[in-house]
Amino acid sequence: MTPAELSRTVLHAVCRAVEDGVLRVPVPQAVKVERPRPGGCGDYATNVALRLAGAAGQSPVAVARTLRERIAREPGIAGVEITGPGFLNITLDGGADRRRRDVEDAVEQVRAYAAHASVVHRGDRAAVWHDTVALLRRTQGLGPAADVDVRNHPDTTDALGPDATRWAFLSVAAHDLSRPGTHLLRQHESNSLFTVRYAHARASALLRNAADLGFAPGAYAPGGDDDELERAVVDQPGAVASAARLRAPDRLARHLVSTAEALLVSQHAVLPRGGEKPTAAHRSRLALAEAAGTVLAGGLSLLGISAPDHL
Repeated sequence: MTPAELSRTVLHAVCRAVEDGVLRVPVPQAVKVERPRPGGCGDYATNVALRLAGAAGQSPVAVARTLRERIAREPGIAGVEITGPGFLNITLDGGADRRRRDVEDAVEQVRAYAAHASVVHRGDRAAVWHDTVALLRRTQGLGPAADVDVRNHPDTTDALGPDATRWAFLSVAAHDLSRPGTHLLRQHESNSLFTVRYAHARASALLRNAADLGFAPGAYAPGGDDDELERAVVDQPGAVASAARLRAPDRLARHLVSTAEALLVSQHAVLPRGGEKPTAAHRSRLALAEAAGTVLAGGLSLLGISAPDHL
């Protein structure tokens, strides 16, 4: 079950609670699920009970209890716990097989999103922002949105090239000034654009190096030390959906940075070392690295930015 599917599952539980008359609240248009924060548990968490408590005239914990029993009955749910003031912590069913499918599903969704991508208008920041938002919303089947009031920058220059300029425009929140400058051309970890594109290039290099060693990606088998990278890959469709819904491409940009950082940390365990022979674990890690590279390339394409295989 992907985060988007789980979000719909929780929303369905809210609808049933309203239909049953145990919650008297307006049904929200969407429900946000995210990875549990410190103190939480399970695979995902949602604050929907806290959001609905005021309108329901009940405590958040009481609303959470009402929703917990309905969510727990849904297919694919292994358990639901309430933590803190009323957070619902959800554990999905299926273990390693489910996690593998989540990675595969996320990659397929990203590929489908990227099929919509094209380099859009390259003008001032407002035009780039609005065209990118329109593209993101099309990937979600959403209609046009009202324009966002975007702060521009007086010193924008074409000398940076399209990739660095677009990253400067789209990687900071709309109400913040964009900061185009030569720092975006530096090949250094302090440059977030370089980090994302370099991580994609490293994923491509890992695949080439593995081919030279005579092996290819196998089926991803969760259970190693790659949980952070796995979460980043699985959460990518949710990041795209959030960026589209909130008209905030910077959310997608930040998620790409997090994915890139996770890949760069885990890359050193992908290939055999010395005289070591490739194992199923190497093939599994290579499959996850390939998935991360696909996620990075797809996300960059939605921002109108290239993802070279060599950097």
